[in-house]
Parts: sequence; C-alpha cells; structure tokens
Amino acid sequence: MLKTVYQKLFKINDTPQKIAAGFGVGIFTGILPGTGPIAALFLALLFRVNRASALLGSLLTNTWLSLVTFILSVKVGSVIMNVDWRATRCQWRALLSNFHWKYLFTQSALKIALPVAIGYFLISLTLGLLAYAVALVLLYANRRIRHERKPLK
Repeated sequence: MLKTVYQKLFKINDTPQKIAAGFGVGIFTGILPGTGPIAALFLALLFRVNRASALLGSLLTNTWLSLVTFILSVKVGSVIMNVDWRATRCQWRALLSNFHWKYLFTQSALKIALPVAIGYFLISLTLGLLAYAVALVLLYANRRIRHERKPLK
C-alpha cells in the first residue's frame, strides 16, 4: 500500500511544494474527525495546493488513524486544558454509552469535548506538517535522482 501511495505521489505533475502541501492538508483532514476527502479538496482549493495529493493523503488516513489517535488526543487536550486525562476519557465513555443529542449541547458536554477537539486539532496539524516536510524531501530527492539518470543530449 505504501509503495502505491509513493508511486502515485511522484506521478503527479505539479511543483514539489504544491504536491507536498496538498499531501499535508490531506493528512490533516484525514486525521481530524468529522472531516475527510471533501474537506481536503475544499482546503486544497482554498490554499491553492495540489488537489490530487490532498485527496490521496486524506484517503490514506481517513477514519482509521482518527481512532488510533483518540487516546493521544485526550491526553494532549487535557494537558492543555489542565484537566486529568483519565477523567476526560471516562466522561467520554459515559457520554458514548448513554448518548442523547440534548446532552451534547450542555455545558458539561463542552467540558468533555473541548480537550478532545483541541488534542485532535494539534495532532492533526503536527502530523500534517510532518507529512508535508517528509513528502517535500522525498519529492526533491526523487526529482534529483530522475534528473541525474537522464542521458545528456
């Protein structure tokens, strides 16, 4: 799977900066819950980066990585909000097990949701920036190798 992503990323005909930025935007929206491919395409249009690489990054991380990063998001958001992450995690479990729509709009639900939202945003942003940097380095390295392999005329 990674080989396929790698090959598709290098076949995109655009500047390395736009491809890498699109990929970073896609990773960001793919990890952030409630967003995904449509948000990746919208942000790619808004920031004028490569839409194909944004879609690729979003599809690569959409949903499955959000679930993996949940506990990390709870911990990061709780540290920033200066609350105990274990209490926040237990409150999330209670919310999900006894879910009612009206409860989402109460003050206590915001107290539970805010640390998780902040944590997800920071983790998504960090991984998106990291994906941008790694993709940019790889794209430049690939183009340099391809340029060196071309026979001189």
